[in-house]
Amino acid sequence: MSTARALRALARDSHFRAALAAGPLCWLALGLVGLPLADGRPATATLLYGVVIAPLLEEIVFRGALQGRLLGVPALARRRSGLSGANALASLAFAAAHLWSQPPLWAAAVFVPSLVFGHLYERHASILPAFATHAFYNAGFIVLFA
Repeated sequence: MSTARALRALARDSHFRAALAAGPLCWLALGLVGLPLADGRPATATLLYGVVIAPLLEEIVFRGALQGRLLGVPALARRRSGLSGANALASLAFAAAHLWSQPPLWAAAVFVPSLVFGHLYERHASILPAFATHAFYNAGFIVLFA
């Protein structure tokens, strides 16, 4: 499938559109619970790292490599309530990996978005939708709160 065709199919996917719509709702919730808004524009390097480099590397590692391998285990490939065991384990690892740079509560909070990224990865058999959603979530967070 060509890249343009894949992108058109992705844009028509209701799961992908719902995942993108959830981002602004989460940002609104963060503002309502009192997370202070950013007081200036983020540096270009911060945007580049947070919106492109980190999400791409994380999706390659956690979805493409880890979740992809875990899906090879039949018991982990089975879905319960729409989520596979492979997605749950990769998401736990994703949240745990955030402990090096974030407080425990913030690291735990990335578990749910990670489940969304994992669902999109499995639904499309590609890291592209997971990366795009991850980059969008990070962009909003960085611009609004970092």
